Amino acid sequence: MNPSTIALLALVLLAILIMLRMPISFSMFIVGFLGLMILSPQPEAAFRLLSSNVWTEFSNYSLSVIPLYIFMGEIVFRAGISQYIFDAAYKWIGRFRGGMAATTILASAGFASISGSNSATAATIGTIALPELKKYKYHETLSTGAIATGGTLGTIIPPSTVLIVIAILTQQSIGDLFLASILPAVVLVGLMLLVVFLICWRKPDYGPPSTEKFTMKDRLTSTLRVAPIFALFAFVIGGLFLGWFSPTESGAFGAFGAIVITLLMRKLTWAKFKGALVSTLKTSAMIMMLMVGAIIFGRFLTMARLSFTISDFINSLQVSSIIIMLIIILIFVVGGALMDAMGFLMIAIPVFFPIVTGLGYDPVWFGIMMCVITSMGAITPPIGLNVFVVHGLTPGTSLFTIFRGTSLFLIAYILFIAIFVAFPQLMTIAL
Repeated sequence: MNPSTIALLALVLLAILIMLRMPISFSMFIVGFLGLMILSPQPEAAFRLLSSNVWTEFSNYSLSVIPLYIFMGEIVFRAGISQYIFDAAYKWIGRFRGGMAATTILASAGFASISGSNSATAATIGTIALPELKKYKYHETLSTGAIATGGTLGTIIPPSTVLIVIAILTQQSIGDLFLASILPAVVLVGLMLLVVFLICWRKPDYGPPSTEKFTMKDRLTSTLRVAPIFALFAFVIGGLFLGWFSPTESGAFGAFGAIVITLLMRKLTWAKFKGALVSTLKTSAMIMMLMVGAIIFGRFLTMARLSFTISDFINSLQVSSIIIMLIIILIFVVGGALMDAMGFLMIAIPVFFPIVTGLGYDPVWFGIMMCVITSMGAITPPIGLNVFVVHGLTPGTSLFTIFRGTSLFLIAYILFIAIFVAFPQLMTIAL
């Protein structure tokens, strides 16, 4: 049996294990290790490769950036700063038709810039926004859709844990991916806001304007409340871009700064601090296990030369690179909808990254595009993690209603993909 056939059978076995609800990290590890044993001249070689590869990857100092950024987000999340972010956004744009839904999107973007988590953003902003949206008689389709969709920004806006993992897996600069993701994040947020205002223009009953009046003093006061947190974000990310410190040092400054700021604001208690530590350990361990599985599975695919086989097949089709890229994008859309975005990226990147770079596409462009595209899976059936998070906050609303609400925002994602596929140079304009 040739290596390519073994690799294809391994992918089938991987899909079966995932459908049987085995954790993705264990599934990738088991399939990858078995594949290495089959392809290696001697079984002992697979054990040597396992020990050397895992040790090499995990003795890398840059990996410490993952728990540091997660800890920063956990501190801010548990300190309840999100209420201030929502209040500031509402006082600036709440008076417009659809303003509360737009406030939800902006507050999600603000919280995502610190949290870096899809589900945490949706749960936190949803807890604050849902009572307000109901009070102002917003249609539940728009309100739940805005909360779930706004949560997807958690994996796109730096410091995104997903972007960090992509950078490590593809051996790219974390700083380059963070810097390049800022413009796409701004564009995606803008497109989501455009969708909100267009919906409320077509259907005024979906988002009636607020009757509350706020003075400029009120707006500035609410903005000053969140200024320390966004100043911390600007310092951490800006210092990374300017070369003041490394990604790990940036994460350390962020975590320490978050503790100091929340203590000065009297928002951080000992119980919240311990909760942040425990949650950080759990999330970091989950990501590290995913990386172990991805490393072993990736080495197996490399030994099986699956990427080269697929690349040779694609070249034999004699179609343009844009058609191939669109097919790969479709694969990532479907994959992100069927399983956890992080898990799917771990499986798919070792297969498709060599193919895409071989076609001449920029690796930074590919990393950010795939991050954005797979994040759609958090609001599309059948998985739709953010949809289930929002449903947990408002059990009286049907899942169909929430999915219908998130479908309104898919046009923003489609426009985003069209813009950055047509003009890929925009993605790297800041580099």
